[in-house]
Amino acid sequence: MTANAAGHTSLILSMLVFIAVILLLEGLYLMWKTYKGPKVKKVHLRLKALSAAGDSSAQSHLLRERMMSELPPFQRFLLRLPRAHQLDRVLLQANLGWSVANLLLACVALSAASYLAVTGMLHQSMLAGLLAAGGTAWLPLAYVQYRRSRRLRKLEQQLPDALDLLARALRAGHAFGAGLQMIGEEMSEPIASEFRFVHDEVNFGVSLEQALSNLSVRVPITDLRYFVVAVLIQRESGGNLTEVLTNLSRLIRQRLKLFWHVRVLSAEGRLSAWLLSLLPFAIGGLMTVFNPTFMEPMWTDPIGQTLVQSLLVSMALGILMLRKIIRIRI
Repeated sequence: MTANAAGHTSLILSMLVFIAVILLLEGLYLMWKTYKGPKVKKVHLRLKALSAAGDSSAQSHLLRERMMSELPPFQRFLLRLPRAHQLDRVLLQANLGWSVANLLLACVALSAASYLAVTGMLHQSMLAGLLAAGGTAWLPLAYVQYRRSRRLRKLEQQLPDALDLLARALRAGHAFGAGLQMIGEEMSEPIASEFRFVHDEVNFGVSLEQALSNLSVRVPITDLRYFVVAVLIQRESGGNLTEVLTNLSRLIRQRLKLFWHVRVLSAEGRLSAWLLSLLPFAIGGLMTVFNPTFMEPMWTDPIGQTLVQSLLVSMALGILMLRKIIRIRI
């Protein structure tokens, strides 16, 4: 009976290793094809020939029909998924240049590798391997969310300066489109590329209302939506757009000032949350290094393994609760 169980375990491990290797090779091939493939070079040459200015920074944003996968069967499968388009939008907001297929393959490869490491190398139970696989599968998604949040936060900080520049351009007698072009040329990334893309859309025949609506979808910031609504209302009913933009810029600066003030006041709570979250792992690691015989039952005994799993689950719930408490929206 033991030999049969060992045979089944080795067969499952072999199949998982084979699947992980195939996914890794396919991911590497898709990455090469995405950045260095012949179709990419052909499109780049055509865009360069069509661009009169020859600006490579603007050429990279002309093509927005994004493919979720380079493989047609996988592309059709992803198009049928209900959340695939939302995930693709998150990747676009993070400005990573990944596709949905690359992200999903990374999640599957990491989960398979962690399962094999826990069950094969550390000789833990299948439940521990599944928990480790489920935890590591979220790492690429967490990285994408981190990059997205950092980019949107920088966009939000740059928005008041962009509105002031646009208000000064309108006050000097420039058209609204010329003001958008000035933001794209004179300001730094990432807000320059977004407003430059709006200006390019208008030049290519898209209405200003649609271009601004697309901007609010690409950059889901509340303050930017206020700007879009103000511009659209002004175009419908008239009014002093320069004064509206100036007041909106001042309001955004005051809100950001209040936000950082709250961050300073809640710094102690956030630091306490980090200490409470990392302290058990630090103590467990130090005790494992300096007194391994004392900690050995936690990894080898079934009761110890059950305790470790229960503690990890309870700590995860506690971290989520602490994050909910210290996260203050303004």
